[in-house]
Amino acid sequence: MQNEENEVPQKWYEGISKYQWLVLLIASLGWVFDIFEGQIFVASMRDAMPDLLGVDAGDESVRIWNDRAFGFFLLGGAFGGVIFGMVSDRIGRTKTMILTILFYSLFTCLSAFSQEPWHMVVLRFLVAMGVGGEWAVASAMVAEVMPKRSRSVMSSIFHASSVFGTLLAAATIALLIGNQELNANLAERGIDGWRVGFAIGVLPALLTLWIRWKLHEPESWRAARDRAQNDDSQATGRLGELFSSTYVRNTVIGVTLATIGLVTFWGGHIYGKNALMRKAQTEVLQLEKISSDADKKIKEEAFAKHKSKIKRAEMASMALNTIGAGLGLVFFGGISNRIGRKGAFILYHSIAFVMMLVLFKGLIANDASRASLMLCLPVFGFFTVGMHAGYAVYFPELYPTRLRGTGTGFCFNMGRLGTAAAFFGFAAMSSPPEPETKAMWLAPLFLLGAVVVIFAKETKDEDLPE
Repeated sequence: MQNEENEVPQKWYEGISKYQWLVLLIASLGWVFDIFEGQIFVASMRDAMPDLLGVDAGDESVRIWNDRAFGFFLLGGAFGGVIFGMVSDRIGRTKTMILTILFYSLFTCLSAFSQEPWHMVVLRFLVAMGVGGEWAVASAMVAEVMPKRSRSVMSSIFHASSVFGTLLAAATIALLIGNQELNANLAERGIDGWRVGFAIGVLPALLTLWIRWKLHEPESWRAARDRAQNDDSQATGRLGELFSSTYVRNTVIGVTLATIGLVTFWGGHIYGKNALMRKAQTEVLQLEKISSDADKKIKEEAFAKHKSKIKRAEMASMALNTIGAGLGLVFFGGISNRIGRKGAFILYHSIAFVMMLVLFKGLIANDASRASLMLCLPVFGFFTVGMHAGYAVYFPELYPTRLRGTGTGFCFNMGRLGTAAAFFGFAAMSSPPEPETKAMWLAPLFLLGAVVVIFAKETKDEDLPE
């Protein structure tokens, strides 16, 4: 499947079998719901945590507990990604994918029944175990079943499907919280809108039935399993081998790139949702004739009065940001085929740094017009997230089949540890920065990413290592 030297050149989408399209569809759906389970908290955290704490949204304890929840989510993703990546190399891709989807579906649903903030924090850890594991398994499987000419584009499409998970989360919370009438009806019945959003998270579990029915293990994985049975040196899923002389450079660079991408995502990109939200808050203060220098409590009361308007603006920002991100992810594969994997990473990282400055230091800080913000957000999303598709494209190309799930899962999910450390650090600060300030502190990491990738191995036009 990987050797196409004797084939007539074809476009990436030509000659793809129905089964290969099915693998892409199922892997993408798993990733869509994977992201939904993570983003449902992002979309509702300004409502869920205040309810659990019994305080106003502006209370300092809300920020502290939300940062803790982010930190534990990232730790859970790191742990689950490594464990389930190793498991997928040993027992197979399809079986492990089923386990990961069940993991994140059931624990997201249980989050709807949280009664204390620490309940939510613990459940975010468990949800993330499945989230981190599913990506590692699905990205390896997509790479293994696709022909070489299609692999980078298909992997980019797979990763880009994540935007539908974010949009689904934003739409769900906008409906349950941003719709004043529906929110009031739920409140009359003693139901919090955000709890319904988490309860919906159980639905992806149904996808496991389809996986069990339709998917089988890739030929390359079965061959690797057979080699391992006859040769101990070919054992599958050995974590320590990632640090052997053969693979240590790949591992270090992979972990570094993922760390930069995830830290800037959770500490910068997601605050693109604040763009139109800040604009709406300014309009509310003007409408209520409240000075921007007024007491924080007075402003929070005004914001609570116009909660639905502000929430809709926040979700609109999230949607525009996410649409741009989706395009950036989709185009990464094609761009990397033209200028190489390294060239694509350098391009995305460099422009991402500029866009962070433009949005947070330029437009939001200077109360730019709504039109300017709406035009900037898709471009901001394109470059600050687009390089994430490179992890699905590039990481599986760095390791042989017997280590692919382990290596891919380790590189991507160890990046969550650095991100978790950053959030625990922010949570512990006595004078925490505003989200936009936090984003600016992290922006230079994009430049570091552009430098690090110079030392990476180029894998453009190469077969997957067996």
